[in-house]
Amino acid sequence: MKNIGFLSFGHWTPSASSQTRSAGDALLQSIDLAVAAEELGADGAYFRVHHFARQLAAPFPLLAAVGARTKKIEIGTAVIDMRYENPLYMAEDAGSADLIASGRLQLGISRGSPEQVIDGYRYFGYAPPEGQTDADMARRHTEVFLDVLQGKGFAQPNPNPMFPNPPGLLRLEPHSEGLRERIWWGASTNATAEWAAKQGMNLQSSTLKIDESGKPFHVQQAEQIRLYRDAWKAAGHTRDPRVSVSRSIFALVDDRDRAYFGRGHEGEDKVGYLHGTERAIFGRSFAAEPDALIKQLKGDEAIAEADTLLLTVPNQLGVDYNAHVIEAILKHVAPGMGWR
Repeated sequence: MKNIGFLSFGHWTPSASSQTRSAGDALLQSIDLAVAAEELGADGAYFRVHHFARQLAAPFPLLAAVGARTKKIEIGTAVIDMRYENPLYMAEDAGSADLIASGRLQLGISRGSPEQVIDGYRYFGYAPPEGQTDADMARRHTEVFLDVLQGKGFAQPNPNPMFPNPPGLLRLEPHSEGLRERIWWGASTNATAEWAAKQGMNLQSSTLKIDESGKPFHVQQAEQIRLYRDAWKAAGHTRDPRVSVSRSIFALVDDRDRAYFGRGHEGEDKVGYLHGTERAIFGRSFAAEPDALIKQLKGDEAIAEADTLLLTVPNQLGVDYNAHVIEAILKHVAPGMGWR
């Protein structure tokens, strides 16, 4: 059994070739796709967060809306860039959205990827202290966020408040019990995966990773997951951690699938550079008839290691087609993989 969800970047563009032509389209269609995915039996609806881009950005209104429209499906992010976040305000937003969803939030956070603008977090009022990097700042924001999610009081109450206070130091409200254990870290290196384990966060590993050995992407990703689990055990956490990987996977079951993905399919890993100098390896996409697809996926070591698979969806092709993409995996591939 494996949890299977979708991951949408929420792209939109005012183009006649897109079915998602505005930010409103992207948001409303994201809600509709989550509802459809739940009806199909998918386990998760996840959304990417990018700033200064024609994509999904502020996640919590969307997560709350999805939570209000659904009943069972997990609702998450992959990932929120913590360089941009006020961790206390974020904890209030996250607590509110999680309560609306009755405890179904699965929040993926991270240092973030290269953005559309230079040092975009500075426009949000954040800058690393002298001697620290933006990654250091993201991890510091994360540590504060994780701390306040525990629900412990830390603020000195006003002796003459407008409304009566409970005794002792005050915590942020609303507090959602259990959310602290449903925070995930998006790791692009082995070291940050091990750091996430020490912090007691679940692990999200995406379709790219810093190339640390020259091995195939899925092999490096599987090694990262094993290192993470070793670090989790060494940290002495009592619960079992969760691990997700993301993949672009398309089962070719009708003429639409073949027209969109049956030609020009990229079947190999790619190598690129982040920030101009950091060598990164990008995982391959999969598109084939179901029987062939099952054989290909059985060779992916990282998928085998993970308990959760997030299917990246081409959201600009519309809700109906993306629901079909999800259904095709659940119906034609998941049983043959032993996921259902």
